[in-house]
Amino acid sequence: MTEDPFTAHRSLLFTVAYEMLGSAADAEDVLQESWLRWAGADRSQVRDPRAYLVRVVTRQALNRLRALTRSREDYVGEWLPEPLLTSPDVAEDAELAESVSIAVLTVLETLSPAERAVFVLREVFDMPYNEIAEAIGKSVPAVRQIARRAREHVAERRPRTRVSRSEQRAVTERFMAALRTGQLQELMEVMAPNVVLIADGGGLAAAVLEPVHGAALVARVLARASRDQSAFASTAVWLNGAPAARIEVAGEPSAISIDVEDGRVTRVYLIRNPRKLTWLDRPAQLTRQPRCAGNSRGTRR
Repeated sequence: MTEDPFTAHRSLLFTVAYEMLGSAADAEDVLQESWLRWAGADRSQVRDPRAYLVRVVTRQALNRLRALTRSREDYVGEWLPEPLLTSPDVAEDAELAESVSIAVLTVLETLSPAERAVFVLREVFDMPYNEIAEAIGKSVPAVRQIARRAREHVAERRPRTRVSRSEQRAVTERFMAALRTGQLQELMEVMAPNVVLIADGGGLAAAVLEPVHGAALVARVLARASRDQSAFASTAVWLNGAPAARIEVAGEPSAISIDVEDGRVTRVYLIRNPRKLTWLDRPAQLTRQPRCAGNSRGTRR
């Protein structure tokens, strides 16, 4: 029996929704809503199920993103994406790993809903402009303009350099080793002088409400968390396609992801909001699933 197209493309659809929303919980809700629409669709009129489903998911995600944009204005403290437990295999696709990284998803949060949708569909999934226009209800010239604006915005704010998996893993291991000791000097040595710490407690867990700048201040904030070694534990994990760590302080879980440049930590993302940590125990299935073997960036329309 032929597999239902929704089931066959579910990991792709989840990835689209997650990258647009930065939340696995909201992405799952979008998939449920999209499934209901797919179940009620006249399949005889659907020539390309994959393209049709991506359009449905995009529209549902865009509607939810517009609503979330308003609610996130009242969020307590800094807002960070919901981290996903992933396998090392996700990093094999460098573009996918970068697009779902905490760093890039945090940058995407600064785009308007339309800009984010266009950027994700164009830059990550290589969707033709005419299909994006149909998915978001705008003209092709408008979509081209939005894509250019979003691309420039993200380029200005995303990490400047890409590092190899081995370097990311090595620096993460050094950083976590220093954090486990709680020694300020060791923490400062692994961090760049202008390092930034962004923490997300969402008002539900203790966290600094604004970004902390500078190695000395960041080290002091982090050292406080690991001061009681009997209540501190850490585990190396892969989050959003990159080496990262899960920590527990007095039984309360958190997730840590870092940006690396020139062998040092330049940014620390600390997610403590318990509502955003539910995916730390089950691996997420992420994929870009190319349209066809011959499709490439050089053949965009």
